[in-house]
Amino acid sequence: QVQLVESGGGLVQPGESLRLSCAASGFTFSNYAMSWYRQAPGKEREFVAGISAAGADINYAASVKGRFTISRDNAKNTVYLQMNSLKPEDTAVYLCYARARIAFRWYDYWGQGTQVTVSS
Repeated sequence: QVQLVESGGGLVQPGESLRLSCAASGFTFSNYAMSWYRQAPGKEREFVAGISAAGADINYAASVKGRFTISRDNAKNTVYLQMNSLKPEDTAVYLCYARARIAFRWYDYWGQGTQVTVSS
């Protein structure tokens, strides 16, 4: 069974930090590009950060660039999102996403999400 399990969310005050983790199982993690998305109430799901399978290529949404850092540890089948200088606008459910093209077809999987709330 493919699983992506996010953890590390919680309630923090503006300016504080959180580190999210996404633990993968049931597939060959090192073959997959990994991304973080977020969805706030009443808003569309949006891309936050992505990292290629080998970790060489990284992309961020403009709204988080300079504050968030995505990384991965293929030996641990885990992708991370370090979130610094958090703002109320960062409040959302954060979801982990895996994607790869293998043998001429796409495989992709979503995690269940972890809540991040930034409020004073």
